[in-house]
Formats: sequence, structure tokens, C-alpha cells
Amino acid sequence: MLLRPPPEKVRDLDKMIVAAIFILVAIGLMAIYSATTAINTPALLKDNFAKQVIWFTIGVMIASAIVITPMKVFYKYAYWFYGIGVLLLVLVLFIGTGKGSHRWLELGPLRLQPSEIAKIGTILALSRFAAGAAIDLRRLKDVALMFAMVLGPALLIIKQPDLGTAIVFLSLAIPMLFWAGLSPFIIFILLTPLLALLASFHAYAFFLVMAVIIGTLIWLRTRWWIVLAVFVVNIGVGVVTPKVWEGMHGYQRNRILTFVGISEDPKGTGYQVNQAKVAIGAGGFWGKGWLRGTQTQLRFLPEQHTDFIFTVIGEEFGFFGVGFVIMVFLTLLLRALLIAAAAKSKFSSLVVVGCITIVSVHTIVNMGMCVGVMPVTGIPLPFLSYGGSALWTNMVIVALILNVGVRRFQYL
Repeated sequence: MLLRPPPEKVRDLDKMIVAAIFILVAIGLMAIYSATTAINTPALLKDNFAKQVIWFTIGVMIASAIVITPMKVFYKYAYWFYGIGVLLLVLVLFIGTGKGSHRWLELGPLRLQPSEIAKIGTILALSRFAAGAAIDLRRLKDVALMFAMVLGPALLIIKQPDLGTAIVFLSLAIPMLFWAGLSPFIIFILLTPLLALLASFHAYAFFLVMAVIIGTLIWLRTRWWIVLAVFVVNIGVGVVTPKVWEGMHGYQRNRILTFVGISEDPKGTGYQVNQAKVAIGAGGFWGKGWLRGTQTQLRFLPEQHTDFIFTVIGEEFGFFGVGFVIMVFLTLLLRALLIAAAAKSKFSSLVVVGCITIVSVHTIVNMGMCVGVMPVTGIPLPFLSYGGSALWTNMVIVALILNVGVRRFQYL
């Protein structure tokens, strides 16, 4: 008698992931309410709590529709989703709106951020490509095509400009390539340009990094033409990076300089980081209590309901609240990783890894910038920060993970 996998059922949803999402959204709503009902809050922000509740309700409906949709549908139309995302990224450069940027599309009463749609499309397209039977990641052409699929949207987003979101896109490549079967040796080679980039502003540091890279390749008995190619590429990175730096917007350079401690910028980016650290530190272990945070209620911190929502949690709920939020995120990500490992379909497994990467990078960078160990990039905290487009994207991401969990025994 042949053993068949059990049929998928919606009641088989990973309950820990579902609980984690509702907990994070509930905490986010409490923080948004606190941050937008404070003293001297602009009238424009007064309705943000109600809007977030509505957006979450719509997000639950979107997620429900995705969960009941077979994964083979997403596989079939993966490249279409990717194409639509890229098209919208091009369109927003011409008719987009935003403060000194082109990040939003106005659709009547709705404001749509194309980069959020492009995230989902890129994950699906990368997963389908890497899962193809004809794909061999030992071939440079296939690896280069995967990078090109990520680099295209990232460059369009940099043009908006939105450096933080572009970094999120670029972070997709390595984890998904590794999960798809790319060897650690090739990953090391792919990471060498990043090392060269970081060292390119100091001649001695660049020389030392190049010596370590080439020495490692020789020690591993790498073929001479690979060593030569790596050398040429990294020299190119070292030459181009300073020129790219000069071409960056002033605020982007300022954020990076403030991050590394070269520029204090006490009235700009430095002010945001300093006030964020003060707010989190003032919370102590248990926090000052909901609606009692002085930094929050007196609005000393800009964007405290969006990019710096983590500081509201730190001040009002303290180390206990911050630790609890981190544990919920870890639970979500670990459960998702178990689903990725259990999925029989390579496409589905890769989709989950891409989703995990997006949530992880957003969480690490957002929390890091609030405590001063990451540059201020404008990346929201998943499920907690105010914003409809970001919340819907995160709900889609979780829905895809839950979908794979329900259908983990299926082969596409």
C-alpha cells in the first residue's frame, strides 16, 4: 500500500506563526496609538491608529486569499509578478511622489509603494529560476542571472532614491543562492567585492584586504584564471567606489558618516539616533508604562510612529518589552525556517527563505539604527511600524510562509 501525504488543510496553519503576527501587530498598534496621540501631535497623524487597524484588517483578507491559493499558481506566474514589480518601479520614477524622492504612486485615496510589490515579485522569480531543472549553480551564467534579477530592481530603487530598500533587495541574493545549493567557496568569492568596497577609501586597508583575498584563494588552490578574475573585479570595485561616493546625495553620505562616527551631525541624523538611544535607555527594565514615555509624549523623536517605532516600545515597555518583541520575531523566523527545511518543493522552500531574509534584514537594520549600530536608512520595523504598503507586504510574506507550511508535502 502506497503511503500518501496528508491532504493540505487550512486548519494545519502554523499556529505559532499566526500568534506571533497578531502579537506583533497588537504591540505595534499600542505603540502607534501612543506616538500619535501625544502632545502637539499634528492633526494629520491623529487618525493613524484607526488607519492601521483598517489596513491590518484588509491585510488579513489578502493573506487569507494567498493561503488558500495553491503554490503552483505562484510558480506559474512568478515572472509575471516580477515583471509587474519592475514596471511599477520604472513608472514611479516618472509620476511618483514623495518628499524629495519618487517612491509612491497616487491611486485616488491610496498611496502605493511599488518597491513593496517588487519584493514579492523578486522572491517568486528568484525561487522559480533557481528551482528550474536546467539550472546549474556551478555555471557562472546561472549565478550571474540570479544576481541580475536582484540588481535590476535595486538600481531602480536607488534611483528614487531609497538606499535602505535597495540594500534589502541586494540581501536576497546570497541566502537564496546558498539555500539553492551554491557552494560556500563561490559565496566567499561573491562576497570579496563587498570587502574591497569597505576598504576602498584607505590605500593600506585596501592593499591588506586584497592580499588576504588573493592569499586565501591561492591557499585553497584555486585555478589561476579565477584568481585573476577576482583580482580584476576587486580592483575595479576599489576604483569605482570613491566615484560612486561622490555621486551620492548629501543626506546619504551624511547618514553613513554619522553611522561610522566621522560626523556627529547633532541636528540631523545624529539627533535622531541620540534621541532614539535616550528613549530606549530611559525605559529601564520594565519601562515607564504605556502612554507615559516622556520622549514619546513630548515628540522629541521624529518619525516615532514609523521608522523609530522601536524606541516607543523601548521607552514605555523597557528591556522586558524589547526582549519580548525580539523573542516573538525569533519564534516567527525559526518556525519559518523549519517550514523551509520540511518543504518537498524546491520552489516553495526557496520562497520561504526569501521571505525570511526580507523580514530578518528589516528587523535587524531597524532595531540596529534605533540603538546606533546601523545607519539610519528609513526601513520600517515589520508588523509594528505605521504604513499600509509595508504592512500588506509583510502580511503577504507571512501568508506565503503559511501556504508552504500547509502544502509542505507537495511537489510542484
